[in-house]
Amino acid sequence: MRDIKVKELMVPLSDYAAVDENAAMFEAVLSLEKAREKFDPNKLRHRAILVTDKNKKVVGKIGYLDFLESLEPKYREIEELLLTMNKTIESKYNLGTAFTSEMIHSQIKTHSLWEKPLNDLCSKASNSHAKDFMYVLKDSDYINDEATLDQAVHQFILTQVQSLLVKKADDTVGILRLSDVVETLFGLVKECKI
Repeated sequence: MRDIKVKELMVPLSDYAAVDENAAMFEAVLSLEKAREKFDPNKLRHRAILVTDKNKKVVGKIGYLDFLESLEPKYREIEELLLTMNKTIESKYNLGTAFTSEMIHSQIKTHSLWEKPLNDLCSKASNSHAKDFMYVLKDSDYINDEATLDQAVHQFILTQVQSLLVKKADDTVGILRLSDVVETLFGLVKECKI
């Protein structure tokens, strides 16, 4: 079987939803909707929005969870608590994954979470800016366009992300979605002579 390259599976940046870092949440939602309308209906829909700086360089992305967290700013308090706990006990693991159902309900009560998050939805949609709730990209969020499919699978497993930004030299040229990688692997499995 031939090596499949990342550049063969990536979605070009021009086909992906993107907003300026100062864009309001409302603009980000509209950008995602517009990109979905133009995208190939036979492929899975986009679930993230890229965020660019004033030079049009991709600096972050907004996924579904980032969007939901932006509706309740008190989540940042919990995130800071978890980071402090991880550093205090020198854990490399995210302690949030160890929450029991009782602990989750306790956090909701302690921090008064989601008491009325949707009451101010329109206000939040116009006053929240992409840079305030985007996921800030790290070096591990990038992959070279010449990387192979198996290298991409390895990176997805190690980083536990839903997409990787694709670089060609120093330029970001596309986005590699986990869903496209998995669909490609499903196709390869179906070709097996068993």
